[in-house]
Amino acid sequence: MDKIQFNRLMCIENIGFTSPQRDTISQIWLNFCSNSGIMSIEEINRKHYFKTDMYYRVGYGLSSRLLAFRNGIIYLQVVIGRKWDKDYHATTLELAHCWRAEHEELQQALGCKVFIIDANKYPYKQDLLQLKIQVNYDARMGMLFSSNVLN
Repeated sequence: MDKIQFNRLMCIENIGFTSPQRDTISQIWLNFCSNSGIMSIEEINRKHYFKTDMYYRVGYGLSSRLLAFRNGIIYLQVVIGRKWDKDYHATTLELAHCWRAEHEELQQALGCKVFIIDANKYPYKQDLLQLKIQVNYDARMGMLFSSNVLN
């Protein structure tokens, strides 16, 4: 059961809990998730940002974040900046393996779906992303981690 399902089950917003009660229930749920091995997408993104993504951002102008992990598939959003010179296929391969290797929660993944925003070709997209405005993806790439499958 994920956080959304729990919130629906408890109907926190609809049964008259006050804000402190909602905060307490949310904190209990987050503690449960941490202790039971249920992954938090936000927590994984935070760890990745400080552990690996900062290197790619500063050195190559490339950033990535985890959107979801469902049915053994990692879903990533990648923003390509001006310094990155690899094509979409190489980018997908590198970042998919990077995410899988760096995070123990994702090591059992079967594949990865990468949604690419190319701010190198379309510089205005970087500005829109900083303003938290959703932009269209320039490419959607997928790969399987199985060694006997040609990607």
